[in-house]
Amino acid sequence: MNKFLETLKNIWSIKELKDKILFTLIVLAVFRLGSYIVLPGVNALALASAAKSGKANDLLQLINTFTGGAFNQGSIFALGIMPYITASIIVQLLGFAVPYFQKLQQKEGESGRKRINQITRFLTLLITLVQGSGYILYLKTTPGVVDSSISPGIFWFSNMIILATGTIFAMWLGEKITDRGIGNGISLLIMVGIIARLPQAFLSEVLGQIANNRWILLILELVVYFFIVIGTILIVQGIRKIPIQAAKRMVGREAGAVSSGANDFINLKLSAAGVMPIIFAQAIMFLPLTAAQWAAGSAGVQSNLLLAMNNPFSLIYNVVFFILIVVFTYVYTALIVNPQQYAEYLKRMNSFIPGIKPGQDTQDYIDTLTTRITLPGAIFIGLIAVLPAIASFAGVNTAFAYFFGGTSLLILVGVVLDTLQQIESYLLMRKYDGLVKSGRIQGRANQGITIGTGM
Repeated sequence: MNKFLETLKNIWSIKELKDKILFTLIVLAVFRLGSYIVLPGVNALALASAAKSGKANDLLQLINTFTGGAFNQGSIFALGIMPYITASIIVQLLGFAVPYFQKLQQKEGESGRKRINQITRFLTLLITLVQGSGYILYLKTTPGVVDSSISPGIFWFSNMIILATGTIFAMWLGEKITDRGIGNGISLLIMVGIIARLPQAFLSEVLGQIANNRWILLILELVVYFFIVIGTILIVQGIRKIPIQAAKRMVGREAGAVSSGANDFINLKLSAAGVMPIIFAQAIMFLPLTAAQWAAGSAGVQSNLLLAMNNPFSLIYNVVFFILIVVFTYVYTALIVNPQQYAEYLKRMNSFIPGIKPGQDTQDYIDTLTTRITLPGAIFIGLIAVLPAIASFAGVNTAFAYFFGGTSLLILVGVVLDTLQQIESYLLMRKYDGLVKSGRIQGRANQGITIGTGM
């Protein structure tokens, strides 16, 4: 406890870090406050009641979890930050297929990144208009939610503007956290929405098991949950070390004055893509929901398929979700890990991997090894993502099952580790002890390949 209190004191003694933390907390509080501001003409109590009486395993409940309850409250932040995430997915995928976006991402430097940000923001607005239309249609088709005295045209037009403004404002808040706060603002906005629903879901599960006198099942459930969290942390932080050797070089003019090459490592992360494949896949899985809103009332095979795709506990949903996660893990890893770049770096530093020739052979070796270790990481993350369906089948409360693995757990673990790594870096720069007694916390700031001793 003394060590913990001393660490908190050290954190608070660094003015720059203290200011960043306070700014981040204030912005997150503003974001949460906006989640309780209801759209004009919407009866939030009727909407919440309709959500409770509806299907508990509907995909809408998962969206409500990500938005911290804003979706079922008819809030101005009802869409959360997901339109921005979807826009980011589209822009990054275009970087693989469209030469113009490839040039912006790889060759244009800072100006290219600014241009990509502008395109992403504009695309976010378009996606918000599409998803906002589906959300307003959902409100209008839910009995008792919309004030009948308001003109349908005015209701649609005014709330479309408000929803778009809310999403753009949330995106701006995330960018401000990244610029002036602790960093990774978009991820923190998602995390704070998830955390807002966790205590209620956990308490409901505990009280439900106690009421049914299932003490042994409750203890077993908590133990399994603990090991799932530990396993997730191990996968997120897991690395594969590749030893590298610096070439020997002459020191001075005397004969035999040769310095031995220093040993170092290239660290390949088992999950180099972090939580991004989960966020990408989840954003894609929201598309059938939008389609279902527009196709409401239709019958036949298409409606049955859309119904299954909107149920996060259905077999087809989890199969598609698992495949998307594996695919996006490879895609995003290929995007952020560039073997050619690191092969050239080693060559410039006059270093090499023992037994591997510099240049193309080194590039091929790193690429092959990255591909091999990405597979088990992608499969494990995919299995974690579909655990809520398994937990629900085993009798876990539906609300808590969303946190029993799945996207919620992966995002929480990834973002928390990343934030702790940011704080630890400030402590170490000021020559304070880190947050752990030994080793270093590996956040997403150390994605892909890192070069350093013991990192």
